[in-house]
Amino acid sequence: MAEHDLTASVAAWMDPHLVLPVLEFLQERGVYADEEILRGKIRLLAGTNMVDYAMDIHKSLHGTDDVPADMVARRSEVVERLRALQEALHMLQERHQIGPDQIEALYQYAKFQYECGMYSDAADFLSQYRALCTNSERSLSALWGKLAAEILMQNWDVAQEELNRLKEMIDSSSFTSSPVNQLHSRIWLMHWSLFIFFNHENGRNGIIDLFFQDRYLNAIQTNAPHLLRYLAAAVVVNKRRRNMLKELIKVIQQEQNSYKDPIIEFLECLYVKYDFDGAQQKLVECEQVILNDPFLGKRVEERNGIAVPLRDEFLENARLFIFETYCRIHRCIDIGVLAEKLNMTYDEAELWIMNMVKSSKLDAKIDSVTGTLIMTTNRVDVHEQIIESMKNLNARTYMLAKSVVDPGHAAAQQAAR
Repeated sequence: MAEHDLTASVAAWMDPHLVLPVLEFLQERGVYADEEILRGKIRLLAGTNMVDYAMDIHKSLHGTDDVPADMVARRSEVVERLRALQEALHMLQERHQIGPDQIEALYQYAKFQYECGMYSDAADFLSQYRALCTNSERSLSALWGKLAAEILMQNWDVAQEELNRLKEMIDSSSFTSSPVNQLHSRIWLMHWSLFIFFNHENGRNGIIDLFFQDRYLNAIQTNAPHLLRYLAAAVVVNKRRRNMLKELIKVIQQEQNSYKDPIIEFLECLYVKYDFDGAQQKLVECEQVILNDPFLGKRVEERNGIAVPLRDEFLENARLFIFETYCRIHRCIDIGVLAEKLNMTYDEAELWIMNMVKSSKLDAKIDSVTGTLIMTTNRVDVHEQIIESMKNLNARTYMLAKSVVDPGHAAAQQAAR
């Protein structure tokens, strides 16, 4: 189950707090043994102030109520530090004159709250800090913290706004870090954005808009080709953005030696190799990849049980891709053969094809006697081709003539003066 897991690649570009929900998902799905996940959580929490949570996991892992002395000592340090910061914040609230030291105390307190897992308080204090801060680097750091806190609280609308602010700061000409740091910041941003894009109602458009921007696509190809999985999944399930499929295939071909997984290989088999048997095999693997991916495999409770919306949409659209591509190559198609390529029974395939013919632009009919799908060849009339090519010709000619005449006319007027 862990064959195509990207946790190690993704976690390298995430804050430890953001990795915790990923591990929770993997534990729920049983991708790894519970003991392995619990040990991973303890290692992760060692870099935070969430000592009580680490203690609970240690008790669960070892089946005991006893905890190591270093955890107890660490907890005492955290409590003492929290009290000191609370006193400093109390003094800040009582004073009317606020200087750099008081503003720094606010930042430290907000950061400490975040490390303790108190994300709501951290988000509030980080917002106050950014309103007072004049240091651009610290303001950027606070914005990263605010984004992480909103993600962890699942405030997707607010998180989307913070993501846009952070992107503007990273892309601005005033970004003070080196080009390498700017590249890495874009990669960090794209990894964090996965939480938002696969939960926000407009996320599937958002990920396509962001990842296809030249600077971000270059960053993916340079340091994070595994992000192509999420871009590919978003393009497949987004019917309104089918125009990006051609560009996606081009990128997949460029990165064929850098990264592959069943989702990428499905598109490669279908649109590069025209290997329909290979595409069908990869489609079966795609389902497992989606189910075990923390971002793609989001579960939703429905009346009939638990559903995975993106899995269902992906399989439906992928079958449509196979159907459309196969039909454009063949004129007369055996429904039994097509059912096999779609991984469906004959009756399911026949009903599905009938619906697809009605809803798509393909001109075809089903012959129930022979069990075939017959494609009608559409030949464009030569006169229609001429008319189409001459559309707007008058307007284009006018604009061309204007671009030639206007400069000469202006020069003549200037000479006359």
